[in-house]
Amino acid sequence: MEDRTGRSVRSALDGEPRIDAAPPRVWPVLLDRAFGPDDITVLRHESTRVMVAAGLGGDRLDGFVLAVNEVITNVVLHAGGEGRIVLKIEGGSVWCVVTDSGPGIPGAYLDGPHTPEAFEVGGRGLWLAHQLCDEVTTATGPIGTSIGLRIGMDAVRAS
Repeated sequence: MEDRTGRSVRSALDGEPRIDAAPPRVWPVLLDRAFGPDDITVLRHESTRVMVAAGLGGDRLDGFVLAVNEVITNVVLHAGGEGRIVLKIEGGSVWCVVTDSGPGIPGAYLDGPHTPEAFEVGGRGLWLAHQLCDEVTTATGPIGTSIGLRIGMDAVRAS
């Protein structure tokens, strides 16, 4: 039986319902903070720490952290230097959403991930994110960009 908020309840000996002693785990936001040029290394370590504390590990986690690092570095280098990162667990996946208020991503980089040329300077951040994550979403325009990175928790635990 569930109460009005959707939590499991069970009857007590006297017939009054009580909230179940072990409701399903709902993950809070793991990390939500603004960042700037001096925070890239700190954010990489902090992202790793909170995901490990949530029980994640392995090579896929390392790849996900690398993708996060690439996206926040892009904000610092190409979008005015400041942004916001939100890291959370939702629907069996780890989600990282990075937003900025820069000028938007140029159209040439939005045609899908193209393999960078061997001697091309730059252009690998979003390509790497597409290689390392299960899903990459992009919303961009003249008032800013939001990049979403997702990796399934089972994939991260299994590696």
